[in-house]
Amino acid sequence: MSKKLHHGGAWKVAYADFVTAMMALFMVLWLTSQDQRIKEAVQRAFRNPFSSVTKDSTGVIPNKDTQAVKSSSGNFDSASAVELTMLRRLNQDLLKSLQGDAEDKESSVKLEMTPEGLSINVFDRSHKPIFEPQTTKFTPYGDWVFSTLAWEISRYNNLSIELEGHTESGQPALRPDYGDWEISTDRANAVRRKLVEHGVTSHQVRKVAGYGATVPMPNTDLGNEINRRVTVLLNVKSASL
Repeated sequence: MSKKLHHGGAWKVAYADFVTAMMALFMVLWLTSQDQRIKEAVQRAFRNPFSSVTKDSTGVIPNKDTQAVKSSSGNFDSASAVELTMLRRLNQDLLKSLQGDAEDKESSVKLEMTPEGLSINVFDRSHKPIFEPQTTKFTPYGDWVFSTLAWEISRYNNLSIELEGHTESGQPALRPDYGDWEISTDRANAVRRKLVEHGVTSHQVRKVAGYGATVPMPNTDLGNEINRRVTVLLNVKSASL
């Protein structure tokens, strides 16, 4: 009797293996049929499956002090609870997506909750530039940063986006009619095109502006290269206006 039962249950094991194989096949077929955004999402999930959300996280892979992304929180009294929750979730998602490229002690990206929304400063540092020198052409790193930002932001259609380009003072003008104001504006506009290229809808972008060297980072010298950056401000309230 026991021998008969043993043989009678063997088909269940074979059937389970068959179902597993078919599921794997369907998953592969599904992935190959998806658009580029879905493929990039899956790629990121496998690339950094254990990325910690915060510096104090005790995940499988420890978060080093030399991470390329930092986040700070501020007062956000003007937002509703729902808006605040959404922006905080996006803040955490961006931390997870961007901190995988942690090589330098100085941050390349700074996330900050402000009364206006979620502010994202992407710094064009000389040791890790996001643009080719004195151009609006992205480096491979800059392309990766802004395509990653675009993919995360595109999941929230009710966000409005403001883009600001900034430079440090003291840089020689490329030509008499093209200086700090022009390149800071053109870089902000280059970021707009990159975001739209990777999934952000064009109507979400409400402002593209260049400020030259007139708005430095707090407590920094006007000539400090940290002022060479593009600021992405995400806001919920004005998105439906």
